[in-house]
Amino acid sequence: MEYHNPVLLKETVDGLNIKEDGVYVDVTFGGGGHSKEILSRLGPNGKLFAFDQDADALENKIDDPRFTLIHENFRFIKRFLRFYGAKEVDGVLADFGVSSHQFDVAERGFSTRFEADLDMRMNQKSELSAYHVVNDYDEDDLRRVLAQYGELRAAPAMASLIVEHREQEPIKTSEQLKEVLKKFLPPRHENKVLAQIYQAIRIEVNQEIEALKEFLLQTPEILKPNGRLSFISYHSLEDRLVKRFIRNGLFEGEPERDMFGNYEVPLKKVGGLIVPSKEEIRRNNRARSAKLRIAEKI
Repeated sequence: MEYHNPVLLKETVDGLNIKEDGVYVDVTFGGGGHSKEILSRLGPNGKLFAFDQDADALENKIDDPRFTLIHENFRFIKRFLRFYGAKEVDGVLADFGVSSHQFDVAERGFSTRFEADLDMRMNQKSELSAYHVVNDYDEDDLRRVLAQYGELRAAPAMASLIVEHREQEPIKTSEQLKEVLKKFLPPRHENKVLAQIYQAIRIEVNQEIEALKEFLLQTPEILKPNGRLSFISYHSLEDRLVKRFIRNGLFEGEPERDMFGNYEVPLKKVGGLIVPSKEEIRRNNRARSAKLRIAEKI
């Protein structure tokens, strides 16, 4: 089984408008599929940096003098690029979400398909796991997580039931969590609701929304003029943030206007929304919710 089957491979790398001697960053290295495609288009003087916080991804390091793999969360992109002497780059690629490898390794706890301990940590050294969210968060925080990140209307009732059950015994595994919440999992919609529950807990465990916001705010600072961003999102929470940041350079409110009444924004979108073809979805079902947006620094 492949570590990760890269989604929208050609379209995402095409979006970077690669220059042979350019400097690029793949902030979600994973199995290295996008990175290998970037390297194939770079000349001998080109440079590629990649980020991944998951120790498993380090096994896929590419042996190429033009390549540097940084074992860190992409929320620290500016700090680590400067450490490696790259103040500005020509393009940044991101394939957000969970890798195929993380879904397919049962003990990582990301998939609803397997019985496993509640974990879901992308950085396996992190102290916060799904177990701690489910068993240690108070009812208000649990409700917030399920409602905000899972967009679950039944979040208050789910949180209450989790708290009631864990007072008798800890909820340690995915099967135990399913059993506790089984009244909210009608057979016709079980997989959909479970996916929303898992998404909510996973986002909280990995601070995915906070990390994404921190990362996006740094991108205009590290991009050269006319540098490109090429980002794939998989759920509406991510995609809304990416779309709004490309349009306004902000997550809330409106940007300031200049003396001529024009909005002052750091980026402009390139083309429209790109989604996988039916053929790609047939080959890789996990591509079905992917949305690619491309932007350029003004």
